[in-house]
Amino acid sequence: MAPLHVEKSFDSLRDWLRHLAATDRLAVLKEGISLEHRLAAIAKRLDGDKAAYFPKPGGHDIGIISGFMSKRAWIAEAMGVSQSELLAHYRHAAENPRPWVEIEKNAPCQQVVHRDIDVRRLLPIPTHSEHDSGPYITAGLVIARNPVTGVQNVSINRIQVHSERHMALLMLPRHLHAFYKAAEDAGQALPVAVVIGVDPLTMLASQAITPIDHDELEIASALHAQPLQVVKCLSNDVRVPASSEIVIEGRILPGERHTEGPFGEFPKYYSEKEQREVIEVDLISHRERPIYHTIVPAEMEHLLLGGIPREATLLGHLRGSHPQVQDVHLSVGGVCRYHLYVRLRKTHEGLPKNVILAAFGAHYDIKHVVVVDDDVDVHDPQQVEWAVATRFQASRDLVVVHGAQGSVLDPSTTLYARSHGEGADDATVHGLSAKMGLDATRPVHYEGHVFTKVRIPGEQEVDLDEVLCPDTPFDVDQS
Repeated sequence: MAPLHVEKSFDSLRDWLRHLAATDRLAVLKEGISLEHRLAAIAKRLDGDKAAYFPKPGGHDIGIISGFMSKRAWIAEAMGVSQSELLAHYRHAAENPRPWVEIEKNAPCQQVVHRDIDVRRLLPIPTHSEHDSGPYITAGLVIARNPVTGVQNVSINRIQVHSERHMALLMLPRHLHAFYKAAEDAGQALPVAVVIGVDPLTMLASQAITPIDHDELEIASALHAQPLQVVKCLSNDVRVPASSEIVIEGRILPGERHTEGPFGEFPKYYSEKEQREVIEVDLISHRERPIYHTIVPAEMEHLLLGGIPREATLLGHLRGSHPQVQDVHLSVGGVCRYHLYVRLRKTHEGLPKNVILAAFGAHYDIKHVVVVDDDVDVHDPQQVEWAVATRFQASRDLVVVHGAQGSVLDPSTTLYARSHGEGADDATVHGLSAKMGLDATRPVHYEGHVFTKVRIPGEQEVDLDEVLCPDTPFDVDQS
């Protein structure tokens, strides 16, 4: 597949915010909004309508931005493509990463350096949800190098700030955790950088689903019109985007744990209090007059950031075995993780069920799959529900898989494990889930028009401006 044309590249957060402001999609709030709940409440009210900028939040000199990626159309716009091209463009970048370019000096993210560290004094870190256990960094790109190969990994991890120099983070059993375990087994700390305030495409690239030892900054480089500029950290060998707003440099300590949570997560429930690994901060650098980015958990910016990269990966995976698959969508109602809609051109009976099983195997988060025909728009939940209502029969078209691996953040999995006699405290059954697939496709062959979708000829070609008479009053007695 040839690379898609990108008309304009937004190479920094500031470039993108200027664009949003110029197109009336950035709201500037009053100064001094409280960092505890109030800021998140306002950002949530504006979610999906406008990005929110908070000057001097809680009296802090550093302003906060939230919600600048809260619409699917905005993300496509940042890429310079249409919404229909969004997944294809992202997939192409993920499959064809491009090396970044390292600069030696004058990186914007290192204009100001702090070595006398008090994270909560230096940075305006909000407390978001009602029962959150404290202030959290929610939009920090955690970048680390594999201690064996030196290849970097980029991820977003929730980070609770506990004290002047120490922060606890959640690491799921993925690449960052594998790097940490390798370092910890050798009795060493893992050097990391927590990067706050990057452009939309670098944020999106951080969520790519790739094999280990694939640097997501190279995917970011491929998404941009020009290679991504990076710079070496001042206290370790991690490379970070040079145009970042803020960089926290530190080390994940071996053998050290601290209480973290509860925290309101993407399923719109709270995660439990647990003992987590600890980052010790060595220094903080930032731009002059930096902008701090916070993501309001479980709102559209959070959901889309995780959903779109997963969609692109799932689409590629399913098409690899089933080229009849045309499109996929992780629904907002399924928190852009758990509910997958698949559109395909059905050529054989039984094909939808094979696609359902392939989707379950593609990512363990997938809990429910609905497969529809190619006359249904998977991005329109009303059309998907219509297909289920008129083309699905539970006795024939339902697929149920018991005892599969699911999301550890889905609270219903704990109840499922208990109902099956598994101990809730047994780590090996965390996330144990049942899966459900619905084949909402019509038969390949059917009589007459029993499954023909009703259409009115010429409906799409009607130009209402040509046929309406807006200045003509209605007269009930006219003949």
